[in-house]
Amino acid sequence: MLLKLQIMAGRAIVYDATRIPQPDAKLFDPEYWLRAGAVADRAMGRGNTLVLDTPHGPAVLRQYLRGGVAARFSLDRYFFWGYLRSRPVIEANLTAHLSDLGLPVPQVLGGLCHRHGLTYSAALLTEKIPAARTLAEVMSGSSNKNPLWPDVGQCLRRFHSAGVYHADLNARNILIDELHKIWLIDFDRGCVLKPGNPRLQRNLQRLLRSLRKQRAMPEAELELCWQRLMLAYNTGL
Repeated sequence: MLLKLQIMAGRAIVYDATRIPQPDAKLFDPEYWLRAGAVADRAMGRGNTLVLDTPHGPAVLRQYLRGGVAARFSLDRYFFWGYLRSRPVIEANLTAHLSDLGLPVPQVLGGLCHRHGLTYSAALLTEKIPAARTLAEVMSGSSNKNPLWPDVGQCLRRFHSAGVYHADLNARNILIDELHKIWLIDFDRGCVLKPGNPRLQRNLQRLLRSLRKQRAMPEAELELCWQRLMLAYNTGL
């Protein structure tokens, strides 16, 4: 991956020059892909996330949207503090760093920061993990004997050992591909902390709350699954 930043009047594009030699703002426009007939699916999650068939390979286009109380005032605008401090540029750089560390994250193809005076809107284009399903989808009908749980625990241990904090670690941001490899996606507002930082443990509690909200299995069974996940997280077994 070779990230470059192109700044022009009113916008900036961060992009992988090995995959997209000539970046264009239309790559981040849902209407462009709809007109091209390239929208293969709509992904679960907040707002408009599209699964695309692009000339650069299967990809996921995610618009940055606010949640909670902030969304009542502005759904897709953020205060502009400079292009280098915009969410797509920060997330692209973080994801590239994690990829360089050998951690299982999707490659970033590009990100757009579109300035509107004191605010900006943004989008991120990443590669799609082939035939992957979310943990929320896979856990339905699973049992505590499924090797999925220790695999997830070991994967999370790798990220936390590197100090990686995922700001929204939930059952939909963990993917399992057809080879049963575990991936983490969506590193918006993520960062790298010192290993052992208490925020990393709060990451795990956030994930547990997310799993409980799925109601995909009885609570007692989920507790056994969580114990296996944490055993692998703590011991690597």
